[in-house]
Order: sequence, then structure tokens, then C-alpha cells
Amino acid sequence: MIEESGRVISIDSDGVLVETIRQSACGSCSAAKGCGQKMLASVGQGQRFEVLAENPRNLILHTGDQVMLGLQEQAFLKASAFAYLLPLLTMIAAALMAEVFVTSDIWVAFAGFSGLAGGLLILRWRFKLGRDHCQFSPEILRTLGSDKTVHF
Repeated sequence: MIEESGRVISIDSDGVLVETIRQSACGSCSAAKGCGQKMLASVGQGQRFEVLAENPRNLILHTGDQVMLGLQEQAFLKASAFAYLLPLLTMIAAALMAEVFVTSDIWVAFAGFSGLAGGLLILRWRFKLGRDHCQFSPEILRTLGSDKTVHF
């Protein structure tokens, strides 16, 4: 299970909107100085993201609560495969079909880009349909406490 902490922003019938902050694990890695990933991770470090999470355990949550989100590794791998392979395969298939039926390289390139766009649209359509109870959605595992502070 992949886990990430976050803060509850709002709760509605669709799910719980949770804000997470992207952090890099490079500080604890022994190869941090010689790794190119550290530079890439530092670009997105500290960015805030909003995630719509499910609450299958029916935990009592309030705005400002700190929660732990979880996502199954298998779901993460499937989502990655869909996100990367499907557009690539539709691009290659469209370019190969154009190569068979058309001799102009410009039309083959256009067909390849059209296949890529088609694959991305299929992804968007597929993930919008599965929002009701999507296996790719994170779920709230437990609460970590409240982040409520008194402002004077």
C-alpha cells in the first residue's frame, strides 16, 4: 500500500477532498548527491495537490483533519500502464495503418499524432466513467489528528 498524508479540505457526497504536499525522499537516500532524480524531484517539491478520496471505513472527518491516504500498488501500476501505454499503442497503430494505406510521410505523421490524441481522449473518457467507485482512487486509511488552530 502506498501511503501519503494530507489535510481534509471539504467533505461532500462525491468523496473527501484532501490536500497533499509533494515531498521528495531524496533527503534520506544515500545516493542523493550523485542522482539526477534529485534535481527533478526538487522542481515539484512543496507543491500542493488536491485529491478526491473515498472514505470506505466511514471515518468521522471534519475540515482541517490530518488523514493518511492509501492506494494499492496494483492499482498504481495499472493506472501507470493505462496512462503511458494506451496513448503510445494507439499512436503506433494509427501510424502503421496510415503507412499501409497512404504513401505520404506527412499523413503518416498526422495519423500518429491523431492516434496519440485519440488514446489520451480514451483515457480521459475511461477515468471519468469510473469515478463512482474507481479502483484508482485513493482511500482514507485513518485520521492523524486535527490541524485546527485558534486565530486571534
